[in-house]
Amino acid sequence: MSDINKPQDADGVENTNPNENPSGLDHNKANSENSNADQESAKEASAVSEENTAETANVSNESASNEDDEVLNEIEESNAEDAEDEGNKDRHTIEVKAYDTMSLEALAIELEKLLKNEKVQAIRNHVSQINAEFKTKFQALVDEKKEDFINDGGNEIDFYYSSPVQKRYKTAYRDYRKKLNEHYQNLEKNLKQNLNDKLEIIEELKGLIDVEENINSTYKHFKELQERWRNTGPIPRDKYNNAWNSYHHHVEMFYDFLHLNRDLRDLDFKHNLEKKLLIIERAEELDKDDNVMRAFRELQELHKMWKEELGPVAREHREEIWNRFKAATKIINDKRQLYYKEIDKVHEKNLEKKLDIIAKIDAVTAQDGNTHGAWQKKIKTIEALREAFFNAGKVPIKVNEDTWAKFKDAVRTFNRNKNAFYKSLKKEQYKNLQLKLDLIKVAEDNKDSEDFETVTPLMKKIQSDWKKIGHVPRKDSDKIWKRFKAACNHYFDRIHAKRNAASKEQFEAFNKKNDFLNSLKDLKLPKDKEKSLELIKEQIAQWQTFGKVANDKRFIESKFQKMVDDLLGGLDIPKNDIEMIKFENKIETLNASDNNRDLDNERTFIRKKIDEVKSQINQLENNLQFFTNVEDDNPVVKEVKDNIKAQKESLTLWEEKLSKIKELF
Repeated sequence: MSDINKPQDADGVENTNPNENPSGLDHNKANSENSNADQESAKEASAVSEENTAETANVSNESASNEDDEVLNEIEESNAEDAEDEGNKDRHTIEVKAYDTMSLEALAIELEKLLKNEKVQAIRNHVSQINAEFKTKFQALVDEKKEDFINDGGNEIDFYYSSPVQKRYKTAYRDYRKKLNEHYQNLEKNLKQNLNDKLEIIEELKGLIDVEENINSTYKHFKELQERWRNTGPIPRDKYNNAWNSYHHHVEMFYDFLHLNRDLRDLDFKHNLEKKLLIIERAEELDKDDNVMRAFRELQELHKMWKEELGPVAREHREEIWNRFKAATKIINDKRQLYYKEIDKVHEKNLEKKLDIIAKIDAVTAQDGNTHGAWQKKIKTIEALREAFFNAGKVPIKVNEDTWAKFKDAVRTFNRNKNAFYKSLKKEQYKNLQLKLDLIKVAEDNKDSEDFETVTPLMKKIQSDWKKIGHVPRKDSDKIWKRFKAACNHYFDRIHAKRNAASKEQFEAFNKKNDFLNSLKDLKLPKDKEKSLELIKEQIAQWQTFGKVANDKRFIESKFQKMVDDLLGGLDIPKNDIEMIKFENKIETLNASDNNRDLDNERTFIRKKIDEVKSQINQLENNLQFFTNVEDDNPVVKEVKDNIKAQKESLTLWEEKLSKIKELF
């Protein structure tokens, strides 16, 4: 193809001087020869006229490309349309991406890139597809948001939704419209001027015929007009065919006039033939291009060059080269048609996918599910199906709108059922809201309570009750949960803080008691019984001052009690006195624990023992009555009486213990 664009002079012949005859013939000499053979010239003129008529018919056939040849007609129509648009070449080189699979944000970014990197007139088709996809997907998103708004209790008339990606896209699209309008305003002005320039060229062509000047100068002027025509920019589409037909008619008229110098005309025929053969060779080479659409677009350009940039060729070559060019064109078009058939197959498969997705949406809609959990699962399934539908690719154009309508109907039906379900739950949700507000009041009323023993079970209960209550309106959910959580955390944080402080004190108490216990191992009691007893009581009192130890350290109390028992055991004092000393130590320990339940349990235990002892005494005294006429020194009688005495002493001790413990209440 490089030879097609090789720099040459106006007539296509290299090394030509504007003041020289390109054919190498002098105009006057040609006239002289024709004057000397008028009859022969007349015959030749008639033959040339016939050739030009045939060439005109052939060019007309090349332009119209035969009524039955659809591809040639399509190329012709496309080139006529492109004549008004300077951006058509740029448009063919821009990649058309799979816009139907892009997200909203990706579509906005792609529009911005096209505006930044390409000519605005070259991206019309791209922007049209992007805009259609963005509108479709954004409307689907708006519908979804609207349904959520209504489900949350909103009124449809109050619904409004916008997003950053929508604002971003609108900004880019407004920029595109502005630039496109500016382009068309400038283009309209240029189109009118170009039309005027081409009409002037046509008028100059008219004036070349029958001029009284050197034929070489006239021919040079003709070639200059051709070059001016080719270099003049696009004209209005509705004026294109008339202007070109008028121009072509006058070019043919000039060739009729040019028969007076056959050598010059034949040289032009040869030049056109060479150029058209190069075009044919390039058209035949396009069969090797793997990119079918790129090859077809270049074929369009070759047809445009054939029609607009080159004139006729000699009669003996016309049919041959045109048939050869048509054959090359047919090969590319057949590959293009096959390419479209393959695309149609892909589109048909995409249609099957989308129809299957629609059927799945209908199936999900028909599923039973009367719980929030079941509907949430169905909603996630529908969202996945919607995404799959958008990513399934394009479908045949003839069913595109119908498929989209079916999809919208399927989704709309699902949403209606979903809305009906959630509307039925609104009353229950507001009831649940009131129940949870009641629990919040309980939590907030008790969060600063010091009665941990009573309030802690209450707080745990209301937390359990909270979990059992169903859903509340979404707009209230987070707010009430934060209130409830804050009140509960406040209460339990106070408990933990107190426990942490108590744990520290209990740890210190254990260390003190352990050290004190070790020191008692070396304690020496005085010989005086009263002083020893007093010393032991002092040790007990000292022990009580160390405070409470943790439950897992309570074993140290038993160790101390054993040591006190050992110390008291070495004294000659009544058994009941020892028991009371030990009991006083015990209840002091219980009292120090701040656990009234332990003291209550001890008091209950003592009362039970008193009742048991009294019962035994009564039983023994009743048994004694059966021994009549028996001496007091009878062993059995003596044993019973001794047992009664022991039980009464025990009763005295238990009653004394009860009296002692009552002093603490």
